[in-house]
Amino acid sequence: MFAIAHLRSLQAVELALRTGSLKAAADVLAITPAAVGQRIKTLEDYLGVDLVVRGRSGLRPTEALSQALPHLSRAFMELASASEALDFQRINEIHIASNSDWAELWLAPRLAAFKSAHPNILFCVNGEGDVPLRIGPADIVVSFGERVESEAHSALFRDFLIPISSPENTQRIGKIDTRNRLEGFPLLHLDFYKDDPDAPDWADWVALHGHRKSKPVHGIRFQRIAPGLEAVNSSAGLMICGLAMITDRVATGEVTMPFPDTGVWTRHVFQARFRQDAILRPQVRRFREWLEAEAETTRGELKRLAAPSQTKKGRKGRR
Repeated sequence: MFAIAHLRSLQAVELALRTGSLKAAADVLAITPAAVGQRIKTLEDYLGVDLVVRGRSGLRPTEALSQALPHLSRAFMELASASEALDFQRINEIHIASNSDWAELWLAPRLAAFKSAHPNILFCVNGEGDVPLRIGPADIVVSFGERVESEAHSALFRDFLIPISSPENTQRIGKIDTRNRLEGFPLLHLDFYKDDPDAPDWADWVALHGHRKSKPVHGIRFQRIAPGLEAVNSSAGLMICGLAMITDRVATGEVTMPFPDTGVWTRHVFQARFRQDAILRPQVRRFREWLEAEAETTRGELKRLAAPSQTKKGRKGRR
């Protein structure tokens, strides 16, 4: 029961030590480094001992873990081998690991159409779906970060960041005839894009565009896009957010852009990494073709939504 209940924590410990860092382990598991650390801490709390310490050369096992680590490493190697041997029995399954926002906001609304056209292909996305989570690496890992050029990667799209609001707040802002139209409006802070070198926070945006005298440092912070959107929709404030996840909400008017000419493109991209042996399966190749076609549609929608900002930049360049 221990191994089953704490399998993910054991996997996090083994990967973190084998790769030398929480970030490297997180890249493999398609979760955040903080989530890897939390899995390790959960196991440490259960056992009542520390398992991992940080040294000059990276992570290393504590004395309490040292004797067990070789057994743990061999166990996961055997599990990986068993998973590979059994994969041929599950050729109609596609297992995807991704950040929660991409899966919930971008993939889920589109996946039903693919499944309707291909009812024999079964999905497991972040451990949930048509089939249960299997031991071993996912077929596809979707992440947001620096673009990687390889045959195993499909770059899906950059994102376009711009202040978004509920229709009600946009109407209120439109009625304010002053240079400081955002004064008094709550500003929501989204950390999803914070590692992107081109992504502005509210301080950057206000310094460039104005509309507010007081420092825009206060307000609720969100790690994920989805709960931030809920706050925006309830008129709790404005948020600088990428439009790639919400093009449908913008199209229906559920989400509005009170300052449509102030957006910027991210440098990082959403991209899918396909496991080398998974690409050989026709089901995965078919899904990859569909995914790239859907991503192209999203790129076109983003280009249209970004047009006012690009026009403004063009006017500035001609001065």
